[in-house]
Amino acid sequence: MAVKIEGKGIERFINQLTRAGLAVWNVRRQGTMAVTFELRLSDIHQLRKAVRGQDLHVRFLRGRGVPFLWKRTLKNAGFLFGFFLFLAVITVLSNMVWGVEIKGATPKTEHEIRKQLDKLGIQTGHSQFFLDDIETIQRKLTNNLPDVTWVGVELRGTTYHFTVVEKNMPEPVKHPGPQHLVASQKAVVENMFVEKGKPVVKINQYVKKGQLLVSGVIGNDKEKYPVAAKGKVYGKTWYKTAVELPLSSRFQVYTGNAAQKYYIGIGSMKLHVWGFRNPRFKQYRTSEEAEKVKFLKWTLPIRFIRETVREKEERDRNYTKKEAEAEAKKLARQDLHKKLPKEATVTDEYVLQEHVRNGTLKMMIYYEVVENIAIAKPIAQGDLE
Repeated sequence: MAVKIEGKGIERFINQLTRAGLAVWNVRRQGTMAVTFELRLSDIHQLRKAVRGQDLHVRFLRGRGVPFLWKRTLKNAGFLFGFFLFLAVITVLSNMVWGVEIKGATPKTEHEIRKQLDKLGIQTGHSQFFLDDIETIQRKLTNNLPDVTWVGVELRGTTYHFTVVEKNMPEPVKHPGPQHLVASQKAVVENMFVEKGKPVVKINQYVKKGQLLVSGVIGNDKEKYPVAAKGKVYGKTWYKTAVELPLSSRFQVYTGNAAQKYYIGIGSMKLHVWGFRNPRFKQYRTSEEAEKVKFLKWTLPIRFIRETVREKEERDRNYTKKEAEAEAKKLARQDLHKKLPKEATVTDEYVLQEHVRNGTLKMMIYYEVVENIAIAKPIAQGDLE
């Protein structure tokens, strides 16, 4: 603590302090009637006591240490508050969405993309902390836009950049070359619609894979010329599907109840800032998403962490034999439809094998399907001779 004493008998007074055991240093004369010196903060009370009754004036110039620093801070509290408020505002603005740019999309596709972005909350003025991560945004856009092959997502500062690759649908072949229509698999012909070419099979005829159905060579014995055979030949085909289904099983499901907590992370340390209520879930799963905090163009070593606690529970699923049979047939049909073209129709089904072993139902199901079995085959030179 720096002290200034003014008056008469200053030297005598300083000697008095020294004799009393007070540490005094950096003594400097300030003219003929004043002296400055340094004194410990703990000795100020004794200094005040010693100066009483003497013709001296004491003035404290400056102090060092936490109490004086805190006092000076309080005097400049308005400036300090404004400074930190300025930093907070800049940080918040640096972590908001201020631009969305889309490249490579037609106006129609761009309009659809912006509609999807609105649903995801990616709009000007929204905080980046509450948005999905880049990979999740990319996956959702790709899944929800059927006319888009790929969407590249990049976050540069406060602007999201989207690069779009649209699907190039192949143009239908307007003038195919000379071709036959042959069977794609063994079948019994159910019906046919021939636009061009010469049918060489009849209704209810059994055909093998690769057998000629509609000839692309027309004319007579004297004059033959090739055409592109065109049409559809519907045949009855057969499929087998095996399926297994446990009669009793235990699985975990989410109940839909969830709670969120928010943290500020610095290194390995996390400071809890919001969401202090602890959910009373017996079973739960915790997932964490972290967003880096930016200040202008710089990325700070600070993370905004969103922790989601989802309640889950275990459930038992038990089937009677009849219920298991119905569910197994449903699963088998779903598996079958993945293999069939859209126009195919399942006309009948037969259970070939069925038994329960070790608590599991095993079934082998046989299906009759009507589908277009005609596929194109180019006409070889020998077919015209």
